[in-house]
Amino acid sequence: MTSSRVLQVLSSPRRGDSESGRVADALVERYAEMHPGAEVDRLDLWAEPLPAFDGTAVTAKMAVIGGGRPPSEARAAWDAVEAAARRLLAADRVVLAAPVWNGGVPWVLKHWIDTVTQPGLLFRFDPDSGYHGLARGRRAVVVAASSVYAHGRPPAFGRDFHLSYLTDWLTFVGIDVHATVPLWRTRPDDTLAARRADAIAAARRAAELF
Repeated sequence: MTSSRVLQVLSSPRRGDSESGRVADALVERYAEMHPGAEVDRLDLWAEPLPAFDGTAVTAKMAVIGGGRPPSEARAAWDAVEAAARRLLAADRVVLAAPVWNGGVPWVLKHWIDTVTQPGLLFRFDPDSGYHGLARGRRAVVVAASSVYAHGRPPAFGRDFHLSYLTDWLTFVGIDVHATVPLWRTRPDDTLAARRADAIAAARRAAELF
């Protein structure tokens, strides 16, 4: 592929100090080097507030699930939801950068997922065959970072409901998970620089076959 659109979703509020963001930047930079015509849409979930998925939006969603259209009083709310979902659907490559918070994902990322994952946009439901993702043909890389947790450490150092959740959601909406790139144990010590370099190298490798 010589040109594509990459959606880079950033969910850490630490901006330039974000470990997950730093690794994701390396991946996107390498991808852009290999695909000079690629367009990168950088979505900072802390800088671009999402619409509240409140009772009005739920009213619109239930109308759509029932095969109808949102009522007029809920149309504006649904338009905002559709715009967020179509920003994702406009991309053919997705890079999710997320720190581990309390074993899971930051609330802004969960907010975004709950906003865009809508019937007729990212999935459909068939009573006989179940759910079907509508975002097929797209690929994703998940970049994770955790201060303390690491695979293989005892439960006293935390648990991972993070990568499993994100990869399951991507699969649910039909997006192929190309790779996961974790950077565990980001608390500063003598080994952090080496582990960060390894994660960045892994991200650049993932970009080469993305």
